[in-house]
Amino acid sequence: MSNKWRNAQKRNSKSSITYAETGVDIQRATLAKSHIKKLARKTFTPGVLSDIGLFGALFRPDFSKLKIPILVSSVDGVGTKLKIAFMTGIHNTVGIDLVSHCVNDIVVQGALPMFFMDYIAAGRLNTDIIADVVKGLSTACEESQCALLGGETAEMPDFYSDGEYDLAGFIVGLADEHKLLGSNNVKEGDFLIGLPSSGLHTNGFSLVRKLFFEMGKFKPDKHIEELGRSLGEELLEPHRNYLPVLRELMQTDNLRAIAHITGGGIPGNLDRVLPPNLDAIVEEGSWEVLPIFKVIQSLGQIAQLEMYKTFNMGLGIILIVSPQRVDLVQEYLQSKDETYYLIGEVGQGNQKVSFK
Repeated sequence: MSNKWRNAQKRNSKSSITYAETGVDIQRATLAKSHIKKLARKTFTPGVLSDIGLFGALFRPDFSKLKIPILVSSVDGVGTKLKIAFMTGIHNTVGIDLVSHCVNDIVVQGALPMFFMDYIAAGRLNTDIIADVVKGLSTACEESQCALLGGETAEMPDFYSDGEYDLAGFIVGLADEHKLLGSNNVKEGDFLIGLPSSGLHTNGFSLVRKLFFEMGKFKPDKHIEELGRSLGEELLEPHRNYLPVLRELMQTDNLRAIAHITGGGIPGNLDRVLPPNLDAIVEEGSWEVLPIFKVIQSLGQIAQLEMYKTFNMGLGIILIVSPQRVDLVQEYLQSKDETYYLIGEVGQGNQKVSFK
């Protein structure tokens, strides 16, 4: 080896840096992943063929009970509800939000979840915070009989503010083609049955944060009399997972379609399961509007239609049921001790949602 080469190596060695010096700590990431492995293994189902940590996750689906298997997938995030977690230091509920949202999005098409994958990115990985987030993911996956199969944990210095992170998830479920739910099944005269939400779920938080924390100067620990608890506790109430109550009902022929009421509220989601020639006519006052929505509307002097277009207003799922099956569905929900509301019907129109 020439002296010129050796001299060049010496010059380079004086200015060399490590990955850790850029803010990316591989050891810290490895520790975080070890916590994730333990929590994820609790969710494993018989279809899981690989442990956490491989380049790709392996899953063997069971098609034996299906005539024509259909894969149904969805991807989503928690949005700016994460800001409430950052403000309060409570991180064990946003994982529940994420899984529940994704599960609901495939349940409405008649699919049962098989596996879920997550993406967590932060400027600097805090292993305790990551463990809390994954606890929520694991809890919700167990409730859904869905395997937490893997994901990505990324450390990106200078990209996220200190103490903040982003969270997204991807779910894959399985349905039988002849049991798919949707607008093709909906007929004039069908009934609308609403199931209550647990609160804001994961939508409307940009408006809510501006209203409470910027304009109102509220603190997360402020007790709100109408809510019976602190503002932070109310806002972090997890997104409800409707699979446990709907699982058995989905195996029957008693449902035409289901709408998950997320961003866009009732008008922006119920219309997604209507055919072009039909409307959904929703009767105002036919269900209980949760106190948090009344507080928001009063504080912000928000118009009623804007509330409907932004929030779920107390309904997280709306079932569309034929007149011939509505009694059976009500009996089923009663057997599950599930609160429900008859909120309207389907009529002639042009794929719109109206309130009367």
